[in-house]
Amino acid sequence: MFKKSRKKIVAAIMSILTLLWVGTLCVIYISSYFELTAINREMLREHAEQYMPEKPMGGAFESMKPFPDRGPHFDTKQFKLSTFYSVTLSYDNTVIEIRNDDAAVYDDAELESAARQVLKKSDESGMIGNLVYYRMDKGGYVLVSFMDNTIIRESMNTLFRYTLIFGGVAIVALYFLAEYLAKRIVSPLEESYQKQKQFISDAGHELKTPVSVVSANAELLFREIGDNQWLQNIQYENERMGMLVGQLLELARTESVIQQTECVDFSRLVAGEALPFESVAFEKGLILNSNITNGICVEGNGNQLKQIVSILLDNAVRHSKEQGEVLLTLTKEQGYAKLSVVNRGSEIPTEQREMLFERFYRADEARNGEDKHYGLGLAIAKAITQAHHGKIEVSCYDGKVCFTVHIPKI
Repeated sequence: MFKKSRKKIVAAIMSILTLLWVGTLCVIYISSYFELTAINREMLREHAEQYMPEKPMGGAFESMKPFPDRGPHFDTKQFKLSTFYSVTLSYDNTVIEIRNDDAAVYDDAELESAARQVLKKSDESGMIGNLVYYRMDKGGYVLVSFMDNTIIRESMNTLFRYTLIFGGVAIVALYFLAEYLAKRIVSPLEESYQKQKQFISDAGHELKTPVSVVSANAELLFREIGDNQWLQNIQYENERMGMLVGQLLELARTESVIQQTECVDFSRLVAGEALPFESVAFEKGLILNSNITNGICVEGNGNQLKQIVSILLDNAVRHSKEQGEVLLTLTKEQGYAKLSVVNRGSEIPTEQREMLFERFYRADEARNGEDKHYGLGLAIAKAITQAHHGKIEVSCYDGKVCFTVHIPKI
C-alpha cells in the first residue's frame, strides 16, 4: 500500500517537473526563434527600402519610390555584419540585376531560382529553405531580398540539444530527489500504520486469555446453577467477543506474517468451498449457482484463498434479496484467475465502495454486531488478495452487486 503511495507521489512530482521543463523549453525555443526570425525580416525590409540598383536601364526606374527614413536596425552592428542577397526583376519577370556579395554560399542561379519561387507566392515575406526573403515593389521593378538563416537555425538547434542533455540529467537527479522526498513523506504514515497493526495484534492476544477464562467460568456456572438468563447473556456476549478477537488476530496475521505458498488448484479449491454454502443459501431461499473453469492454478496459500471464497460467499448470502440467486464464477482473464461473486442487492453508493474494504466499516448504519459480523471480513479478504499480488473490487449493475478478485495464475 505504502509502496504504491510512494510511486504515486514520485509520479506526481516527476510529471509536474517534466511538464514545467518541457513547457519552459518550448516557450524559450519558440519565442527565441521567432523573435530572431522577426528581426531578420525587419532588417530585410529596411534593406529593401534602402536598396538602389547599380545599373538602371533607360527609364525603367523613373517611377521608383524615394528613400524612406532609415529604420531602427540600419545602423546596428548586426545589420552591418549581415549578408544580404538581392534579385531585381522587371514586371515581365526578366532578371535585371543579381547582387551576390558572397557567391561562395549561393551562386547567382540559385538566387534567381529562389526569387522566381518567391514571385509565385502570395506572401511578401517568408522562408525558402534556409533563406529568409522579403519582396517589395519598388515602382518599376520588383526587388526580392534574401538573408541566410542557417546560423540562427544551427544556434537554436544547439541550444535545444544542450538544453535536452542538461535538462535530462537534471530530471534524473530530480527523480532521485523525488524518491527521497516521497520516502520522507510516507515514512511517518507507514510507521503509524505499523504501530496500529501491532496494537491490534497485541490487543487481540491480550484479550484472548480473559475471553477464554470467562467462557470457562460461565460453563462451570451453567453446570452449577443450571439455565439462567444473566448467564446466557454473559455467554452470548463472550462468544461475540471471542469471534471479534479471532477476526482481529486473523487480520493482523494476514497483514504481518509471510505465509508459505505453493501451487494451488484454485478451481478445485473454489468448488470445494462453495459446497457448504449451497445449503446455507437454500435455507435463506436462495440458489447458489457455480460456473468454474477447470484447471486454473495459482501460487498462494490454500487456507487464505479458502478464506477469500468463504468471505465473499458469506457476504453475498447475507446481503442477497429473498428468492434471488448467488452466482459464483471462476475464469481465466489475461494472466489472472478471476473470481466473481454476484448477488441481487441494493446498489452501493460509489463513495462507499472503496470504504467497504476498510476495517470495521459496514454499509448499514446499524453496526451493532448482532449478526456476529464486525466489518472485518472484507478487510481480511483485501489483505489476503494483496498478499497474493492481486486486487479486489466491487461494482453494481442492474440491481446486482458483484465482488471480483484477480489473482495472478500460473
